[in-house]
Amino acid sequence: MKRIFAWGALVFGILYFALPLIGMTNFSMKMRRGEYSFDAYAKVLGDPRFQETFSYSVMMALFTIVFGVLLVVPTAYWVRLKLPALRPYVEFVTLLPLVIPAIVIVFGYIRLYNTSSWLPLTGSAFGTDLLLMFGYAILALPYMYRAVDTGLRTIDIGTLTEAAQSLGAGWFTILSRIILPNVLVAVLSGAFLTFAIVIGEFTMAALLNRPAFGPYMQLLGANRAYEPAALAVISFGITWGCLGLIQLVSRYQKGAPPKA
Repeated sequence: MKRIFAWGALVFGILYFALPLIGMTNFSMKMRRGEYSFDAYAKVLGDPRFQETFSYSVMMALFTIVFGVLLVVPTAYWVRLKLPALRPYVEFVTLLPLVIPAIVIVFGYIRLYNTSSWLPLTGSAFGTDLLLMFGYAILALPYMYRAVDTGLRTIDIGTLTEAAQSLGAGWFTILSRIILPNVLVAVLSGAFLTFAIVIGEFTMAALLNRPAFGPYMQLLGANRAYEPAALAVISFGITWGCLGLIQLVSRYQKGAPPKA
């Protein structure tokens, strides 16, 4: 009976997620009346605005991931190694982006960093991009920190640190050549979640008036019929491609001993 219930739950879950995707894919291929075609995909991929916004969001995602790794990995490592009593407070701070809406954060940015403030970041494209990257990093902070902290929990960072220091390694060497390789899978998981957040984020990019992928998807969905479905299928494929890469890295590192 338990096995039947488990298989029933699995089948229900697969159908719940698969049927909308099948229906959306089917609809996206009906742009040419009476037959299936990839016309909608060709129009989306050939649209200069798609290429511009997608490349911009990918670039912002990469910068956000690098910034997030440089911020979170040393912080989580130091808190777990030297300041374990502060862990609940740090975790509370990292959870704040889940309860503070993105629109509140971006309006605070605009208020603090407009052209008449002490630091007019919104007065230039570079400053606005920098502000947007910080906003993305904040939105991804709960997921990146949880992923890295979980990875650190699986290794004995105290022993690894003492062994490295006994061999004369400095803090930068410890972080870059010992800690980071051992939590690489966790970092990649956080990086994937950050990438997904940046690609689909709408509020911050729209209010800061940046040419990101999220506002483009919203604009396309408001004015077209078949192209938004094709765009959603493409986004889904990119997401699953990233998941596949993470699984490959996880299998490659599975069972490998900690590096010291």
